[in-house]
This record gives sequence, C-alpha cells and structure tokens, in this order.
Amino acid sequence: MTDRFRATAEKILDRLLADHPEWALHLGDTRRAGQLADRSPGAWQDRADVLADGLRALDDIDDTLLPVADRVDLEMLRTRLGADLWRTTELRPHTWDPLHTLPGDALYAILHRGPLAPAERLGALTAYCSALPDALRQSRALLADGPGMPRVHVETAIGRARSAAAMLGADVDRLLAAHGGHRSGLADLRDTAHRAFTEHAAWLESRLDGATADPRLGERDYAAQLWYTLDSELDPQTLLTRAESDLIATEEEIAEVAAAYEGRPRRAGQVRAALDRLAAEAACPPEEVRPLCARALDHLVARTADLGLVTVPDREVRVVAMPEVRRGVAVAYCDPPGPLAPPSDEPTLVAVAPPPDDWPSGLRASFHREYHAFALRNLMAHEAVPGHALQLAHAAAHRGPTRVRSVLRSGSLIEGWAVYAEEAVARAGWTGDGGADDLALRLAQLKMRLRTVLNAIVDVRFHVGDIDEAGVVALLTGRGHQEEGEAAGKWRRVQLTSAQLATYYVGYREVSDILRDLAARRPHTDRRSRHDALLAHGTPPPRHLRALLGVEHDS
Repeated sequence: MTDRFRATAEKILDRLLADHPEWALHLGDTRRAGQLADRSPGAWQDRADVLADGLRALDDIDDTLLPVADRVDLEMLRTRLGADLWRTTELRPHTWDPLHTLPGDALYAILHRGPLAPAERLGALTAYCSALPDALRQSRALLADGPGMPRVHVETAIGRARSAAAMLGADVDRLLAAHGGHRSGLADLRDTAHRAFTEHAAWLESRLDGATADPRLGERDYAAQLWYTLDSELDPQTLLTRAESDLIATEEEIAEVAAAYEGRPRRAGQVRAALDRLAAEAACPPEEVRPLCARALDHLVARTADLGLVTVPDREVRVVAMPEVRRGVAVAYCDPPGPLAPPSDEPTLVAVAPPPDDWPSGLRASFHREYHAFALRNLMAHEAVPGHALQLAHAAAHRGPTRVRSVLRSGSLIEGWAVYAEEAVARAGWTGDGGADDLALRLAQLKMRLRTVLNAIVDVRFHVGDIDEAGVVALLTGRGHQEEGEAAGKWRRVQLTSAQLATYYVGYREVSDILRDLAARRPHTDRRSRHDALLAHGTPPPRHLRALLGVEHDS
C-alpha cells in the first residue's frame, strides 16, 4: 500500500506541475520553462476532471496501512486537490480576478530567478513571448464573460501588466547583452509581447468604470476559503472570537512595555505616545531602508546563533528592492530558491517595497513613520532570520517519502513560525543588555503582534461583510496604532486576498502551542533542539506537524 500511494502521489504531482507550468517554474522545475497554462474555457473543465480523478485515486488508498509520514502526505495532497477543485468549479477567480491569470511572475522568474542556464533562459523567454498574446486573449475572454470584476483588482492588474511590459525592455536588453547580444527572432517576439501587455492594460483600463463587483467573498465562500487555506476546522466566528480575546491580552502587554519604555507609570494614551516617540527618534529616510535592513540581517544571523535559538543554515540571504511587477500587496516578502531546483548557490532574496509612487507626500511620510529602524529590524526577523528565510532553508533540506511536502507548503506554518521568531528575538533583546534598544524592539514587535491579531479580525469581518473602509482604517489606526499609510495598504490587501491574512495569527497560536507541548513531551531537550525538530519536516500544516512530532492532542 505504501508503494502504491507514493507512486500515485508522484503521478498526481507531475500532472499538477504540467498543468501549471508557471507554478512549476516558481518551484524550480524548469522542464516547461516559458510555457503558459492553457486558459481556454475547455481547459478549466479538463482541470476539474483531473482534480476529481486525483481525489478518487487517493480515496482508493487505505491510509490506515500507511506510515505516519505518508499519511500526512496523503492528507496534504487530498486537501490541495479539494481546494483546487473547489476554486476551479465554485469560486472561479479566473472569471472575475484579472490578477489570477496575469503571468507577470513567470516573466520575472525567467529573467531573474531560478536554475536556468543562460541559453535556457533565452529559450524560455522566446517561448514565453510566443505564448503570451494568446494567453492574455484567453484571459480577457474569461473576464468579459464573467460575473464582473472588483475595481481594486483591475487597478492592481493594470499596474502589474505595465510593469511586466517594462521588464520586456531594459531587463531583456541586459539579458541579451550578457549572453551574446542579438538572438534571432527574439527581438520581434519581445516587441509583440510588449504590445500584448500594453494592450491588456488598456483593455483593463477600458473596463474600470464598470468594475463594480464586490471583492468580499461572502460568508459561505469565505468559510470554505478559510478551511482550505488553514487546513483547519476553525470556522470564521470561532476565529473572530479568539482573535478579539487575544487583542485585549496583547493591548495589556504592550501597555506594560510602553510604561517601561517611558520610565513612567501607566496612563491613558501612553502606548500611542511611546510609539510616536519611537517613530520620531528612530526615523529611517527612504534611501536608508534597504541598507538598514541589510545591516539588521547581519546582526540577526549572529544574534540567532549566539542565543542558541535555532540552527542557522549556510545559505546566503540578500536584501533587495521589490520588483515593480510584484508590488501592490505586501511591504516585503521572502523569495527562496525553488524547492524542486537542483542544489545551487542561488541566494534567498528578501524584497522590500517602498511606498507607491502615486502616494501623496503625507502618506509617504506616514509609511516611513510606520517602518522606522526598530520596525525594520523586526521585519527582518520575520522575513529573514530567524523567520522565513531560515525556516524555508530548513524545509529545503527535508527529504520525505514523496515530493508532497516540498511542493505543497502551509502558509499557517510559514507565517506562524515567522511571527513566533519575531517574538523570540524581541524577548531575548536586540543586544540582551535590557537597555533602550531592547525595549524599543519589544515595543515594535508587540505593535506587530497587534497587527497580526488585527489581520485576522479584519479578514473575517471584511469578507463576511460587516466592516467598510472607514471601519477598517479606524480599527487599525486606533487599536492597532498603525499609521494612515499602513492602514490604507491593509485595506487594499484585504480586498485583494482572502484568508491569507488570517494565517499569521492562527499559525502563531498553533506553532506556540506545538512548541509548548513539545517541551512538555521532551523535557530534557534544549530550545535549539526543539526548534530544529519543528522545522525538520518540511512545511506541513500545523495539525499534521503534531502527528510527525508525536505531540497530537489528547482525544
């Protein structure tokens, strides 16, 4: 039965990768580099049939006869197939979200990332430029016949399409210059692809006035999206109740730290006053954001090792400016080498985005108050070390019985570990001497934990339909003490995404609870050993990680 499951799982994964060549390239599988997924109406039905066949094949396997590692892989694969089938046949974002079928990330991967050799990169670019016009025409046909698009999705897609068109200019010129200059036929294909992106952006602009669809999923679809995203039975109302309770507890904690930071007894308005003082004293001008993040990363690598917090893998992590084509959702992200790529010296990138160029000066100033020096230090703990970059490097070293845990990764575990990592560093202190820098970092980290909890609250309340823009901004700037620019960005993000914002809070609670139970189960191990053990199994959803670690909840 074990061999049968493993063969079935690998066959299903191969079919998924073949059906989504852009996703496969992101994972480091270069076999179809430059190809684009079929977006024709019939392809979506074929996709649904493949997913349903995969689910039937897994249902024919008796999971009680499998070792725990294979059982986890089976359940993860089953959940992914079910999620994809539901999204393909029920949610159908390809008919209303122009971002869903916009292949800008694939172009970025071809030009800048992954294990492609120079000749392969040029070949993939040629294939991409050839396929792009038809792919965008298919996308427009789906969107034109769909139920309508939300304006925020259309605006974001216009910006990304124009950024992708720009990449086909100078970025391609640099690639050609670096690898032998002119390549026969590519110049004309590049111009055709550039026009295709430009025409697509113009088509989207022509639809702006009619883009009045509500970006909210609604109670039913949001509950399903939450189920599949978290791989958890946590329903929206239970999540909201827990998050609102933890918000009160976190407010109490940050109030105590604010009093210590000021060196005065607690008083009304003290948290906001302390945060305003910190933002003013630790202001970071725009040109210093990336250098400061790079210095913070160096410090965190050394600090994590000195604390014996977790083993630091020997993989380069580099701070870069976020490419235009990937802006519009988050301030920063971690971009590791693909888990299916062969071993290489390719670094993990931590990309940081400045505020959008079209923001007015006051809003841009508010961004830099939000992301002052200590907030950026905390951000690097989350995105780099000991957060995402470190966790994903541990995950890359995992070798399971199938590729399931290399290909399918739990957002709850990824974000939960990163939030936990922030807290671990802040509790230990930036230097550990208990001085002003340590208090300042703890204050910044607790403000970020407020954001983590509020992310979940806003996500639930927006998508079930009981909070509007004014309510979101008031909640985030009030109880979250966020700047206007951060609140504006979160309002945009909650419209563009669903359930992802809940992964930070839910994952943090689950990771913290697992480590508490692991310490009770293994009382003679040190913290580094427990953290290494948690990170040694790839990135499965936390409920499956419990089974792998032998710390399942008592029934």
